[in-house]
Amino acid sequence: MNQDFMLALEAIEKEKGIKKETLFEAIEAALISAYKRNFNSAHNVRVYINRETGEIRVYSCLDVVDKILNAQHEIHIDEARKKDPQYQLGDIVEIEVTPKNFGRVAAQTAKQVVIQRIREAERELVYEEYVDREEDIVTGLVQRFEQKNAIINLGKTEAILTPTEQIPGELYKQGDRIKAYIIEVKKTTKGPQILVSRTHPGLLKRLFELEVPEIYNGVVEIKSISREPGNRSKVAVFSRNKDVDPVGACVGPKGSRVQSVVSELKGEKIDIVEWSDDPEVFVARSLSPAKTLKVIIRPDNKSAVIVVPDYQLSLAIGKEGQNVRLAAKLSGCKIDIVSESKYCEKNSAKDNEIAIDEEKENIEDLGSEEVINTAEEKVLDVISETES
Repeated sequence: MNQDFMLALEAIEKEKGIKKETLFEAIEAALISAYKRNFNSAHNVRVYINRETGEIRVYSCLDVVDKILNAQHEIHIDEARKKDPQYQLGDIVEIEVTPKNFGRVAAQTAKQVVIQRIREAERELVYEEYVDREEDIVTGLVQRFEQKNAIINLGKTEAILTPTEQIPGELYKQGDRIKAYIIEVKKTTKGPQILVSRTHPGLLKRLFELEVPEIYNGVVEIKSISREPGNRSKVAVFSRNKDVDPVGACVGPKGSRVQSVVSELKGEKIDIVEWSDDPEVFVARSLSPAKTLKVIIRPDNKSAVIVVPDYQLSLAIGKEGQNVRLAAKLSGCKIDIVSESKYCEKNSAKDNEIAIDEEKENIEDLGSEEVINTAEEKVLDVISETES
């Protein structure tokens, strides 16, 4: 090992962050295999590299025994004591067996080990950088496609956008610059594997953080998100400052802020509603843009009945039930929508039943089934006259 190689190791230690001692130990381990392979040796050997000069020494390690069974691995105690009288049975004697032309083999082996360690260190650095960025947003270029997976170039490494994490109907071309959400970073033998998503609700949250300073600063908080990627999303926001309108902050001047997010998501519609700790108010808002007349919360099964004007029924339900489905996810509440006319009709019938029951109770003292039936008929007659 020459002085230039020693200087190179010092440079690697500074630039790559790999300790020189780690490289020495790795080279020594690799040289043992190289020695056995190139010199057909079955001996147990130890390789030592002088940390100052780079000089290499190879030592054969022999067990001290009183009866030799394997000459390649053992040495008689009498022979060992000729080298040093202190040797005892069970000790290990090291005899230098450095070949004359071992320097060429050592240099080539050392080069391979150093290159491998540099690659491992770079992979570890990339892993450490991105493992802390899980649930964060990254920007990259679409580099190529592998079995429907889009490979995104992030600069130092690549990320994988699988078909299940791609927005339905969104087409990617080589060279397209896109933003994606890191969902997982795995450590593999080939380096870190970064999985990203374009469909995760977290992407929508991070995009709003980039566009809305109030969210980034913590003045406005995103409470919940429901999303059907590529079609429509709903975002519930809350302001910690009474003077700041959370919806207005997210929409921005002339809708510029929300429009930037919509553009990044290739036209995905976004409804922004103000969050409330009152379930009735929040469930009603979550159904936006439809207007509601009445909200009945059922806490026992986390459901709600919402009454809407007849002409708003289709808007409240949405295309193929999309609006009510997103509202249910946003509020965490199962929602049943009833039109105003049906609700009134149902309540009218219920009121009639209550009236009959009350009349029956009033005449129960008479004890006659015939009288009770007659009273029921009279009540029905009165209701009929009232409705006409």
